Amino acid sequence: MSGENDLIKLYSGRILALASDIPHLTRLDHPMASVKKRSPLCGSAVTVDLNVEEGRISAFGQDVKACALGQAAAAVTGGAIIGRTLPELEAGRDALQAMLKDNGPVPPAPFDGFEVLEPAKDYKNRHASILLSIEAACEAMAQALRADCA
Repeated sequence: MSGENDLIKLYSGRILALASDIPHLTRLDHPMASVKKRSPLCGSAVTVDLNVEEGRISAFGQDVKACALGQAAAAVTGGAIIGRTLPELEAGRDALQAMLKDNGPVPPAPFDGFEVLEPAKDYKNRHASILLSIEAACEAMAQALRADCA
C-alpha cells in the first residue's frame, strides 16, 4: 500500500495543474525544424516544432501524448522556451537529467519549474517521459540552426 501512496503523492495537484495547462500546444504551420520523440517504455510521445531568429527560439509548438508527468514537463518546457538559445536549452535538459538520475539540484531559472518533478527521481521508469519535450526541443533547435547556416 505504501507504494500506491507514494505514487499518489507523485501526482500532486501542481503536476496535474501543469499537465492540464500546457503552453504552446498547437503545432506550427511552417516550422524551421520538427522533432518527434517517443519513450518506448511507456509509449509517451512529444512532437515539437520551432523557429529560430538570431540564435534564439522565436516560435514553438508541441503535440504532447504523454502521462501527467510528461505533460507537466512539457508545460514547464513550453513556459520557458521562447527566447532561449541552444546552450540554455541544453543546460536545462542536462540539469533536469541530473536532478532525476543523479540526485542533482533543481535546474536553475528559467527551467526551475522542473522542481515540481523532483519526486519523480525515485521512479526511473518515468524519466524518459519527463525528458521528452526538452530533449526534442534541443534536437529541433540544433536542426534549425544547421538549416539556418546552410
